[in-house]
Amino acid sequence: MIFLGKLLQVLNEIERLNIVSMHQMRKRVNNLTKPLGSLGRLEEIAIRLAGITGSVQPSVGNKAIIVMCGDHGVVQEGVSAYPQEVTGLMMANFIRQSAAVNVLAHQAGAEVHVVDIGTVLTDLPEGVIQRKVRPGTANMAKGPAMTKEEAVAAIHVGIDMASELADKGIEVIGLGEMGIGNTTPSSAMTAVFTNHPVERITGRGTGINDEALAAKAKVIERAIEVNRPNPGDAVDVLAKVGGLEIAGLAGVILGAAARKVPVVIDGVITGAAALAAFRIEPRCRDYLFASHLSVEPAHRIVLDELGLKPLLHLDMRLGEGTGAALALPVIESALQLVSKMATFEDLGIPSPAPEEDEFGLAVQ
Repeated sequence: MIFLGKLLQVLNEIERLNIVSMHQMRKRVNNLTKPLGSLGRLEEIAIRLAGITGSVQPSVGNKAIIVMCGDHGVVQEGVSAYPQEVTGLMMANFIRQSAAVNVLAHQAGAEVHVVDIGTVLTDLPEGVIQRKVRPGTANMAKGPAMTKEEAVAAIHVGIDMASELADKGIEVIGLGEMGIGNTTPSSAMTAVFTNHPVERITGRGTGINDEALAAKAKVIERAIEVNRPNPGDAVDVLAKVGGLEIAGLAGVILGAAARKVPVVIDGVITGAAALAAFRIEPRCRDYLFASHLSVEPAHRIVLDELGLKPLLHLDMRLGEGTGAALALPVIESALQLVSKMATFEDLGIPSPAPEEDEFGLAVQ
């Protein structure tokens, strides 16, 4: 079977959150010198990180962003305002540390790893990690974007990247991508997984006009009609109307969850990858943080489907991992507060927090 081997092993290694560690962190958070709940979602972040790592002293000091790059045959249908060559040009830009994600990652103290998982470029810039499954997908408006075997191979690339970074001591991974035309497969996947109308999901991507937007929606509808992806089989959806970088990012999520490493998703493309990973193994959802809400209409639908609340609302739609880079300091701030704030006990004052047992239930 196509799922045998590495993927099945990784899925079996993904565990539920550690509720004992979460209880201990909640107790610490509730005893900090502040009104109960007054740090809002920062408190939720700290508690969930304890559950992810199984530690009452989690750390996200060692950060990385994986930028998966792939090309898309569907650009032949005129769905993007930019030519396919821009994918390769942007990979070189990432390596030169000159792109938006580089600037924001540097500010956040995060490494940027650029992975060619499926571009048409043959002469890669030095520094790009070469993990090409195939040189771009086929035109999904005329047939499957790739085979199921290729989709699984791309997932395996992501799993390997997550494992390699975990072995290096990386404690949180942000997701980024580059691939001209990739809002089209992302929208197609979202439509298939959520059964929302294509016209409601389809966005402007690189900034296409109204006429091109209407044509893009028709291309997506045609791709779904031609390929008939099975919404109950996430690998089938990835293969028929997805992208290599999207499948790779789904693999990063699954691989990171298996290693108890939290993952910060970016915009609509990484969101589609997260939704695919969730449909493959629902337990990985607990390891995800949504960095921001993109203006791409499919993104809100994806986050609602995943039950994730974005940390930031900045009207962004760049991709690359820029939202993830911006959110990393917010996530790190939650742990800084927990580790450095005084407690009521430190001040010799009784805590106002209710006493709870180890499962977070109030003790009568």
